[in-house]
Amino acid sequence: MIGNRIEIICKNNGERILAPLGITLEELLLLLKVENPEKILGALVNNKPTQLRTQLFANKTVEFIDYSSLLGRGIYIRSLVFIIYKVVKDFIENPEFRVEHSVPSGYYCTIESNGKKISNDQLKLILDEVQKVIDADLPFELMYRPKKEVIEEFKKRGEDSVGNLLKYSKYYYTYYYKLGETIDFYHSLLAPSTSYIKLFDISPCFDGFLIRIPKQENMSELEDIVEMDKIFEIFNEYVEWNKIVGLEDLPSLNSITKTQKDSLIKVTEALHEKKIAKIADTIAENPKIKIILVAGPSSSGKTTFSKRLSVQLAAAKKRPIPLSLDDYYLTHDKTPLDEFGELDFESLYALDLPLFNEQLNAMLSGVEVQTPRFNFENGQRELGKKIKLNENDVLIIEGIHGLNPELTASVPEENKFKVYVSALTTLSLDERNWLSTSDTRLLRRCIRDHKYRNYPAENTILRWPSVRRGEHKWIFPYQENADAMFNSSLLFELSTIKKQAEPLLTEVPQDSDAYPEARRLLNILQFFTPISYYDVPNTSLLREFLGGSSFRY
Repeated sequence: MIGNRIEIICKNNGERILAPLGITLEELLLLLKVENPEKILGALVNNKPTQLRTQLFANKTVEFIDYSSLLGRGIYIRSLVFIIYKVVKDFIENPEFRVEHSVPSGYYCTIESNGKKISNDQLKLILDEVQKVIDADLPFELMYRPKKEVIEEFKKRGEDSVGNLLKYSKYYYTYYYKLGETIDFYHSLLAPSTSYIKLFDISPCFDGFLIRIPKQENMSELEDIVEMDKIFEIFNEYVEWNKIVGLEDLPSLNSITKTQKDSLIKVTEALHEKKIAKIADTIAENPKIKIILVAGPSSSGKTTFSKRLSVQLAAAKKRPIPLSLDDYYLTHDKTPLDEFGELDFESLYALDLPLFNEQLNAMLSGVEVQTPRFNFENGQRELGKKIKLNENDVLIIEGIHGLNPELTASVPEENKFKVYVSALTTLSLDERNWLSTSDTRLLRRCIRDHKYRNYPAENTILRWPSVRRGEHKWIFPYQENADAMFNSSLLFELSTIKKQAEPLLTEVPQDSDAYPEARRLLNILQFFTPISYYDVPNTSLLREFLGGSSFRY
């Protein structure tokens, strides 16, 4: 600080300036002439998410957050959800508004009035009124008060779910947001005001409605609507599973954790096993199925699922034979490059598709095949195992491209059974604080990378955007091609992950680009009552990440 001026370092353009003491981030944005200011939704101040109307009174490093980032999209959707909530409170009688799940096309939500689903006319009214609130440019006011007072305020207004959630916050003071006369809690940042929401849509979808937001790469276009029938079957199954164990939200999970933890774990694991057995029975009942393709994104639990499926197939008198897609990688001199000029092992075309299809068809014809083995140390192929399929044999092939029709283009459809495995659901913190399933998978991967590869969480978090780009390109577009979907999430898993993940996330230094994400994940985990690692059975899919699995990898 020099007199009444402070030094600001802007990470967006590398500029270092002296600014007036008390300058807001909105004013700083104009002063620095940051590119595309209309897309800026917030900022990282010393790597901590901060609202744009915050004043600065000391030297700071600032990075503005735009819509193209995951942080920016999070700000956008949370702000839009609060606007919808305000309108619902103002215009719907005795409303219950829940954000249920994030889906490829947006966010699936439900609204009930007096316990009944709202009509399409009411939904149209909500859409019109939301636009009026946006046009009014109302501020999202950030309030900061003692936690006990905030809990009482929410309970006084009939918002018991928010009050019950905040009881688990470890801080003496807590924050919440105010929009007009409506208050609500969100676990992360909102935009400065309602006019920052430029494009959105609300449309009927199954038993609720879909909130659509702009594409990450183009704010002038909404995300495309894609087929989601099979995903919604999983959502309905998840609702039934929650009813079985008596869960509604995180506070109810924490309550059950304290009193019925063993029963919760046993029932949840039994539901997983029952689902796997059902898939195995479907396969065993069709003698034409000889190839099982197991696909899913990173840290979805594909490996443990495949091994547990193998056990159930054996019980159904089938002999499972594993075959790894990784062994069909092209040598490094033939591997395609990504947009950064690096070897792109995520690409479908990093695999020797002609050889793979040739060998699959040979095995289907009863011919013994000498499969390859890929040596990752030198990037070359070696001789692998010999495989000959007998009458009751089935191949289990695990890999990210399993649902892509091009992978097995020459193999008859009647001989294939495709399974999509992923953490497709997660328990919400409360009615309007949903958790992304990608958060669950990232936490799984942080633990696994540390345990088995000695990677710090910082490295895993920094690589995660690249992993996610690959998933959106090579996995998610094909998920509805699956013959069966397996939801690998466990109702109790974040409670169990908490103790292993928190120390790893705490180690991420504040000057790292991974710090904002690590801090966000820590803010979520603080609300969970922990479950011991030792309470999880060694056959659990979760053991693939926590360690101690009875399956060999």
